[in-house]
Amino acid sequence: VWKRTRVVALFTDDADVPAAMRMVATLLSLPAAPPYKTETVADQDWVRAWMDRWQPMRFGGSPGGANLWVVPSWLTPPDAGAANIILDPGMAFGTGTHATTAMCLEWLAAHPPRNLEVIDYGCGSGILAIAALKLGAAHALATDTDPQALVVSHENAERNQVTERLALYLPEDVPPQASADVVLANILAGPLVQLAPRLTALVRPGGRLILSGLLANQAAEVEAAYAAHFVFEQRVQDGWAMLAGCKRV
Repeated sequence: VWKRTRVVALFTDDADVPAAMRMVATLLSLPAAPPYKTETVADQDWVRAWMDRWQPMRFGGSPGGANLWVVPSWLTPPDAGAANIILDPGMAFGTGTHATTAMCLEWLAAHPPRNLEVIDYGCGSGILAIAALKLGAAHALATDTDPQALVVSHENAERNQVTERLALYLPEDVPPQASADVVLANILAGPLVQLAPRLTALVRPGGRLILSGLLANQAAEVEAAYAAHFVFEQRVQDGWAMLAGCKRV
């Protein structure tokens, strides 16, 4: 896919790195080992170093919007009166650091779904469903094809004390009558196109559909799959796009 790829690898201090590089050359059928350099990594408290990388992240705060924060569990929320999501990095996608998730969180903060029904399709860590509930949603339904994502979403919901207003399903188990005022799908461009009939059906007339997980140059294709029912606004961040649409009545 790429003309040039850079690989970073960690070895024990007694490893035979030149031998490893010769093996790489053999496996890739190269005439010689690719250029490389080595450096010694000083030992440290790796757990502490990992934790120090993560800081509270703020989303929203614009006039008329809400103040939303994502805060690791080992830190104190900077604003106790804000909508604070307590969430640690883990096995399921979604911490707010990636542009696709960040744009969805910014949209939710700018359009708090107070007293509305919300669906998070492809929930990962459950961050978007939890954010919606923290911002006043009456109820949220979250679904993912990965059972582990549902386990993580439940754990995160428990930590944020929103389990009573959150229902979790595999896609095939979502109730056939399910629908919502706001549907968020932070997946990938291909699945978003394939899921267009399903996601369109989940949005109530006049409801909002938020699509993310697509590159900016994929936005037109995704938008076209929903054009019969939605008018979209587009936002781009770091080469990624989010489409926010309103379903025609």
